[in-house]
Amino acid sequence: MRYWLMKSEPGEVSIDDALAAPDQTVAWTGVRNYQARNFMRDAMQPGDGVLFYHSSCAEPGIAGLAEVASTSYPDETQFDPASHYYDAKATRETPRWMLVDVRIKKKTQLLPLAELRKMPELGGMQILQRGNRLSITPVTPQEWQTISRYLLKK
Repeated sequence: MRYWLMKSEPGEVSIDDALAAPDQTVAWTGVRNYQARNFMRDAMQPGDGVLFYHSSCAEPGIAGLAEVASTSYPDETQFDPASHYYDAKATRETPRWMLVDVRIKKKTQLLPLAELRKMPELGGMQILQRGNRLSITPVTPQEWQTISRYLLKK
């Protein structure tokens, strides 16, 4: 089992949107970074743990716990000329962009980025590194345990 931090802008898909979706599951559309795509395509498996992170908002932070709910499959937005995520080079025969479904397990009190930075045991966490802009990053088992314990006791 692996662990991941997945960023979503609340204006695109918030944890509340995911909770309101059928089976509390959303397709993680719109990823247009090859490294993040490769994580979904090559490494993520159903059951992997996910820290659902709200980004590009007034108070960024972890909003809840989730899990990967599917294996990867083509992101339909790449084929839609009306979509902001359209990719003219993608074809159904050779899709360029993949996604996974994410199922919410528990909405929690927001754990703000500023609080994450205060936890010495998270000093090496990828999201806290200078210049990190990836929308999906691996989380170590120790980081997962630290954050899960913190979120679940709130």
